[in-house]
Amino acid sequence: MTSPTQTPPIAGAVPPTPVPPTSAVAAAPKKKPHPFWLGGVAATIAASVTHPLDLTKVRLQASGDKRMIESIKKTVRTAGFRGLFDGISGTWLRQMSYSMCRFWAYDESKKILGAGKDAPAWKLAAAGSMAGGIAGLIGNPGEIVMVRLQGDFAKPPEKRFNYKHCFDALFRMVREEGVSSLARGVGPNVFRAVLMNASQLASYDFFKAELLKTSYFEDNIMCHFTASFAAGTVATTVCSPADVLKSRIMNASGPGSNSTLAVIRQSMKADGPMFMFKGWVPAWTRLQPTTILIFLTLEQLRNGVEWTRRKGYDFL
Repeated sequence: MTSPTQTPPIAGAVPPTPVPPTSAVAAAPKKKPHPFWLGGVAATIAASVTHPLDLTKVRLQASGDKRMIESIKKTVRTAGFRGLFDGISGTWLRQMSYSMCRFWAYDESKKILGAGKDAPAWKLAAAGSMAGGIAGLIGNPGEIVMVRLQGDFAKPPEKRFNYKHCFDALFRMVREEGVSSLARGVGPNVFRAVLMNASQLASYDFFKAELLKTSYFEDNIMCHFTASFAAGTVATTVCSPADVLKSRIMNASGPGSNSTLAVIRQSMKADGPMFMFKGWVPAWTRLQPTTILIFLTLEQLRNGVEWTRRKGYDFL
């Protein structure tokens, strides 16, 4: 007998199928990776803005110039303000080969090592080292072209290469010096790339993660700026010795000039052991804004990709 408040069962009706408890929420679709070329585009934009400082750093390292301001004045006096952008095609070639490769390789290396969002510093540094080794090898020709184009006007006229642009430099190097010239200084360059990526990329991710653990920062432009500022200082100090050696070897020409030990002995004799930190201030002055611009631009490009995907555009 049913109570007055209960609905009596209908004869012949099929009882409802019990619904299982919905405790497990369906997994969210896997997030698509960002385009591999974003890092190269961000680095090209940043390097174009800071090119005059990079030009001055290379000329300080490879020539007899002593002070950053005096070197800038000398460039403007001899070639005008356009002279501050000498060799910019070499900079673009370098960024779209070396930088694009290093950001792609860094992301892939983190996947291989299982370095997630809160990965320890050593895992990030290992991923950065792997990326630097690959990118330093692939980007070596672009690195040589950039250094030669930037340092050419600091030399006496009879010692200049007089390349028209980056592709002219590549063709003439192969024709006049052989294919092996594209590997000039590859050892110091790869070593420097390993140091740069282990310090710059890894420290940015590390500082960003640590800042986000505090109550003072959110994942916005202020957090990106602070993390990139710290990463730029770390990278400049770690990379200075290899950077000086790379510039001196790549600017050299003639028999025996591509020997790393010969360049070290000659530099020690001429400038003493502190030659390895020659140009640290202009290097920091250049790398700091470059690092900040690279990561700020990269984060904004990533946000732009996410925005287009939310709007239903899948071409990125």
